[in-house]
Amino acid sequence: MARKRRRRGAEAWSFAEFEAAARRMYETIPREYLRGIDGLTIERDPRPHPTLADIYTLGECLTESYPSDWGGPETTRSRVVLYYGSFQRLAELDPGFAWEDEIWETLTHELRHHLESLASEDQLEEEDFAADESYARFEGEPFDPWYYRYGEPAGPGVWRVEHDFYLELPWRDADFARASAIEFEWREQRYRIPRPERLGDVHFVLVQGIDVEHDGALELVLVRRRGWRDSLGRLLQGDEPEVLESEAEAEVVVDDHADA
Repeated sequence: MARKRRRRGAEAWSFAEFEAAARRMYETIPREYLRGIDGLTIERDPRPHPTLADIYTLGECLTESYPSDWGGPETTRSRVVLYYGSFQRLAELDPGFAWEDEIWETLTHELRHHLESLASEDQLEEEDFAADESYARFEGEPFDPWYYRYGEPAGPGVWRVEHDFYLELPWRDADFARASAIEFEWREQRYRIPRPERLGDVHFVLVQGIDVEHDGALELVLVRRRGWRDSLGRLLQGDEPEVLESEAEAEVVVDDHADA
């Protein structure tokens, strides 16, 4: 299920123009990628998120499985649905909205859902969960503090959720108390930020001063490392993790011995 935030005003497409473009693109997709797809449906109405403001569903892959002793496209059938009204709402708010690009991105995203259903994979469902939890967090609603781990793996200890990246850094209390700064590596460059006042159990630090592709953001996720007895005790007591959020400006760490 592909979702996009509302943004800000572009040229309008009629329903007929949208449908013609979507079906033209659908017909260009190689037949082998459409095995088990029963077709493309275009809905006129928008599909807003049921609880989160300013979030719209652009498309869905509606999949049904039928009982069988063996799996395959004959037992897993899907229909791709695009919501014209959702595209229209975004275009009204975004002067740079690219209708064809957004249609193609949504089509291929939903087809990937179907292919993963055939293969009994759930990575894309997890990525959608991560995106939903990210939106909930930024709307001030309750969220799973580990949502970023359901995103797309992007390196050791790094996950991507839509255009944002999360770099997880574990810390013990004693080490955190002694530190004056938090150092980390990003894109083969070493950086540091001032150490936050408190560690918490999960502390999201929005890093300023680093350009991230596609206007995304980089967040450090400082995670408190606990002994297994402490962790088990908290789990048995049902304690909720302490989740903190802050921002910090990054500076490049200069290696004084680089030219030595």
